[in-house]
Amino acid sequence: MVLTGRRLRVAAALTCVIGLVATGCTGDDRDGFRPGAADAGDPYVPGHGNGGYDVAHYGLDVRYDPSTDRLTGRAVITATATQDLSRFNLDLSGLDVSAVTVADAAADHRRGDGELVVTPRDGLPRGRQFTVTVDYAGVPAAVDDGALGSGGFLHTADGAVALGQPDSAATWFPVNDHPSDKATYDLAVTVPDGLAALGNGVPGPRSSAGGWTTWRWSERAPMASYLSTLVIGDYRVVTGTHAGRPMVTAVAASLPAAGGAATSLARTGAIVDFLASRFGPYPFDSYGGIVIADDRVGYALETQSRPVYGPGFFADDRPNPSVVAHELAHQWFGDSVSLTRWGDIWLNEGFASYAEWLWEEHDGGRTAQRNFEIQYARTDWAQPSVEPGREQMFGSAVYKRGALAVHALRRTVGDDLFFRILRTWTTERAGGNATTADLVALAERVAQRQLRPLFDAWLVGGSAPTLP
Repeated sequence: MVLTGRRLRVAAALTCVIGLVATGCTGDDRDGFRPGAADAGDPYVPGHGNGGYDVAHYGLDVRYDPSTDRLTGRAVITATATQDLSRFNLDLSGLDVSAVTVADAAADHRRGDGELVVTPRDGLPRGRQFTVTVDYAGVPAAVDDGALGSGGFLHTADGAVALGQPDSAATWFPVNDHPSDKATYDLAVTVPDGLAALGNGVPGPRSSAGGWTTWRWSERAPMASYLSTLVIGDYRVVTGTHAGRPMVTAVAASLPAAGGAATSLARTGAIVDFLASRFGPYPFDSYGGIVIADDRVGYALETQSRPVYGPGFFADDRPNPSVVAHELAHQWFGDSVSLTRWGDIWLNEGFASYAEWLWEEHDGGRTAQRNFEIQYARTDWAQPSVEPGREQMFGSAVYKRGALAVHALRRTVGDDLFFRILRTWTTERAGGNATTADLVALAERVAQRQLRPLFDAWLVGGSAPTLP
């Protein structure tokens, strides 16, 4: 993301005996089966995510009517129990649930604060794969993402935009809403004829009936929930191919047809090819981008395979390939290799910010070294990049100090080893999750030297490090 200017049976029995309700022990504990946690345990996003299961796939079938702002949906979720599970939670905000089945049997369900609590008819043994079907409907809500502004499900004059970090997915479908539980997705979205309905991944066949059109999208690489998106409205959609894969770009019809937004998106293929030469093969089955016209969205987000850009990046109709380079770099750093916990968000933003410097140099602008020198002089070293605190999740230290650390690594180990480290990271960790400690260990293994002091100085040290 980038901003314009600006979430043992004995032990279980003993816990219930001593009354620690916060652990989830209730009458649902049956013959050693116990509830999954109602929180992923990430202090940056309290209440997000759940425990007791791992999702493999979301099948989403939704219908949205902009005239009433009403969404109806069915989610078919395939998951595996990671414990003997008596009940589990899904994150879901505001929408009404009419029916839930687990393994084709009706399941009890109730609503909590941003939660759907599901109690299956029978306990789910650890290791069992099961399917949950949820029928739901209502008027989806926007959320305030703090420094980022508006997110969630935003009703617009001609449709809607579902977007935001870390909040968005739970406003329009039931989900295990934390990047540590990635899954594949199929989306079918039905909207009035004449409107586009854009999502992640490879486009499928469209069908129309009775004044409504169904658009289909499929993302076969594991995706963190906050990287899902749904954009509905009047858009100029361009569909083609690049390097043998689908390329879908779209610009809001209210923006100039040949303006800065369109010309910037037109460089997507060239920018991806350049980044692939540095980071390794592009990790997904499709390419693209979407430019929206809603001023409430003051950011761009690396929604998987198809980033979404707020209109402010193309103010006065100026091209801005830099923001395109940033969000496309996230396809490797953040999307393919994803966070385990939000306190390591610099792994996303530091590398994406550094990719801007690489692209600028490649495109005839300032060198990465010169950008490094300028940013070094501007940096407040009191603010760390790792574990920056909830209020600074999207602060300068995460982005710019993170980029400084990346270039410092390059200057220390040399170009050959540096780009080998990056390509090894994106290959070995593709489709998974990682931490800062994982990156340090991999860099030391590839470089065959100790690098922890370097990372500590550039990421969390309280004073300006010595220039390499």
